[in-house]
Amino acid sequence: MIPDRLRLGVNIDHVATIRNARGGDHPDPVRAAEIVAACGGDGITVHLREDRRHIRDDDLARIHGATGLPLNLEMAATDEMLAIALRHKPHAACIVPERREERTTEGGLDAAGQHNRLVPIVGRLCDAGIRVSLFIGPDERQIEAAMRLGAPVVELHTGDYAHAEGEARAVELKKLADMAALAAKNGIEPHAGHGLTYDNVQPVAAIPQIAELNIGHYLIGEAVFVGLEASVRRMRELMDATR
Repeated sequence: MIPDRLRLGVNIDHVATIRNARGGDHPDPVRAAEIVAACGGDGITVHLREDRRHIRDDDLARIHGATGLPLNLEMAATDEMLAIALRHKPHAACIVPERREERTTEGGLDAAGQHNRLVPIVGRLCDAGIRVSLFIGPDERQIEAAMRLGAPVVELHTGDYAHAEGEARAVELKKLADMAALAAKNGIEPHAGHGLTYDNVQPVAAIPQIAELNIGHYLIGEAVFVGLEASVRRMRELMDATR
């Protein structure tokens, strides 16, 4: 089923990153969530990392209650994060790979290789009424793994597309389009995100099966210059002009 409107989820982690650089309470990611809700965002995404470099545990409850928007919790496939997700009951939980030494999420989750580890986590999240998403590369093997796991959503990692140039970018865009179509054909809702900017978002937004884009770092970076409301509104305009 092709969605009528492409949704925009805004990741507000890096508001907390700025706060954490000096400690204290400013800037508050809750205020960011409220601004996103007021200016066209369709959801809030946060990644509670093992080392808490972005949002902290107390932020999660405050952000969850701050707006009426769905909350998407990015989480590693660990017992600790599963327990936190089950306690807070976000609208969605996106399972991502996580390594302590990485600056940001590098590449997609190996859902095929971690099948046995993921089975009970996906099952418990689904049983709790939490929409499960797997953050995977645009690879047929990973789509098939998502099917076996019963995940209702996949988020396609767009980093390779975002960093490629020329013909290489066209190749990566085709991978995204093909895997979005494959996911949708098999009853999985495809989303996409990572490295998307004003300059590269529209070709991805034009993929008809994709239902949601999750964008964070770029929007928070632009907000330094133009404000968060203007940053989100401009991304929303570009998406709407494409679909």
